[in-house]
Amino acid sequence: MASEESIEIKFRLADGSDIGPSRYSPTTTVRSLKEMILSQLPKDEENGPKTINDMKLINAGKILENHKTLAESRSPVSEVPGGIITMLVVMRPPMPGRNNESLQDGSSKQSSCPCTIL
Repeated sequence: MASEESIEIKFRLADGSDIGPSRYSPTTTVRSLKEMILSQLPKDEENGPKTINDMKLINAGKILENHKTLAESRSPVSEVPGGIITMLVVMRPPMPGRNNESLQDGSSKQSSCPCTIL
């Protein structure tokens, strides 16, 4: 069956743009998908992810684990046969360094939540 041979996925970024759709083998790991996404992002972006640990892939409301394959991560409830799976890419902004934590007058800066609610 052709649908078992490959899985068609597109990745939705926080700005609303997409990467893909492209076809992947069910044995492809989440880690390799993240590496592919990271390689396609602009390198000059200041707040962009630097490693795959700075991003998460979400499918059907579930955060996918790096070591799992697409076959293990699929959600049959949310998939339409022959349809394209859309995965959400959530990127963690870089955290300020320890030397940026204190203000010039010596008082410490209150940290804020770097969360993004979509």
